Amino acid sequence: MGFEMRKKGKYAGAKKFIEKIKEIQEEAKTALGKAQANMKKYADKKRSDIEEYKVGNLVMLSTKDLKYQMIRRRTEKLTERFVGLYKVKKIISLNVVELKLPSIVKIHLVVNISRIHRYVGQVEGQKKEQLALVIIKGEEE
Repeated sequence: MGFEMRKKGKYAGAKKFIEKIKEIQEEAKTALGKAQANMKKYADKKRSDIEEYKVGNLVMLSTKDLKYQMIRRRTEKLTERFVGLYKVKKIISLNVVELKLPSIVKIHLVVNISRIHRYVGQVEGQKKEQLALVIIKGEEE
């Protein structure tokens, strides 16, 4: 007719090809497993334990995302890294908390724990002294 039917049987060339592909696949699998283990090892070095917060804890909020609210500040370099003392209102998950913020702060109340730091008060006996005003040419500064 115009075509020939494929002969049924096993070909030696096909078997060799299949074995070669399986060997290559196994080598690739072991190389990927080794690479994955190395990546995990180096990624775990940078990870740290999650700090657990409780309702009522005092925290300070990072100013990293508050740049647009601090327009009146002259230089970004001199602004505080963390502002306020805010209470944790609710724990949503291990890495998300809801804060009790004043109405002046125009951000969402729910923040990730990477944006807050636990407030550590002064050590007992440590004095916090107010510095005297500096007078320059008869004017107070």
